[in-house]
Amino acid sequence: MYAVILAGGGGTRLWPLSKPERPKPFLPLVGDETLLQRTVARILPLVEDPGDIFCVTDRKFGHMVQQQAPAIHLIVEPAGRNTAAAIALASRMIDRPDDEVMAVLPADHWITDEPVFQGVLERAGRSLATGSFGIEDPLVTLGIQPTRPATEYGYLVPELLQGQVIDGLSAHRLQAFEEKPTEQRARELLGMPDVSWNAGIFLWRRRAIREALEKFTPLPMLIDQAVGSELALKNAYDRITPISIDKAVMEGAASDHRVVMGAMDVGWSDLGSWTALLAAMAGDRVDGATGRVVQSGELLHVGADDLVVRTAGGHLVVESGHAIAGSSDGTIVADGVWAHLTGARHLADEVQALLDRVAHQEVSA
Repeated sequence: MYAVILAGGGGTRLWPLSKPERPKPFLPLVGDETLLQRTVARILPLVEDPGDIFCVTDRKFGHMVQQQAPAIHLIVEPAGRNTAAAIALASRMIDRPDDEVMAVLPADHWITDEPVFQGVLERAGRSLATGSFGIEDPLVTLGIQPTRPATEYGYLVPELLQGQVIDGLSAHRLQAFEEKPTEQRARELLGMPDVSWNAGIFLWRRRAIREALEKFTPLPMLIDQAVGSELALKNAYDRITPISIDKAVMEGAASDHRVVMGAMDVGWSDLGSWTALLAAMAGDRVDGATGRVVQSGELLHVGADDLVVRTAGGHLVVESGHAIAGSSDGTIVADGVWAHLTGARHLADEVQALLDRVAHQEVSA
């Protein structure tokens, strides 16, 4: 097995921590390691050597990958074009046997139970991606057991009559991908058996993903002939419409009955919002704390148990709702305030430590 880590931009719901010039994968959001560094450490026990790990990133972030994970291979895109293009480029540039399993995973997710996750990935690569459900070369996607009717995630809908336990994994042939649903549809999905959140983690043989990319997209035709020339690759990327691998390939492959879903419960989070970040930082102490980015000039009602992240003296600081609202009715104008963390007063120390880590990373990167 070898691994392809996708390290793109994004993370706008974590402003001002995550910014276009310094996105989420390169930040130490939970602990001292950046999310990219933790992802590399998490996958390293499953491969023989750091050289079996490849990171695909936009040219703007190549130096950050080299600084933070110098032992792994770097594949640089001329510009970010979402996950389908990144995977197409990796499948062309990585010189590995066609029947070897490639694991693809995001650089910016958080896994609490890493040993269980590593076991799932190892067994999925060994027993699902090498042939399962009568499919010689399936495309395998790993799903997360949903805990709430989330509207920010995609969903994996299995074929219920095609479920098996394979090598200790609960697996199904996949019926459909559903993109971010309405709240009503999310509640319906939550009530359906074995439906999972789409974690964006995949395993497949190189030949399997190459065949699927060639069938459903023009990406191999555009990219393959351009590899080896920086100018040609840039010109090819200028012609690529950004699209996710889910929309470009996996939806069609599921309709062709070539996608297998493996389920896992590993304490996963995409850390895609202040609320998710608070939960990952606090564990069992989260106590319903939520957070959101606020707009400059917004009228903000701050409760005594709330926190705000604001700029003071050129630095990001955390302040309690009581302190910032003073003796007023708790309504403030959000000038210099970036985030409102509701019910998070008990996490003030953790949030300030986070701000200090990110500030240090910004200086040293």
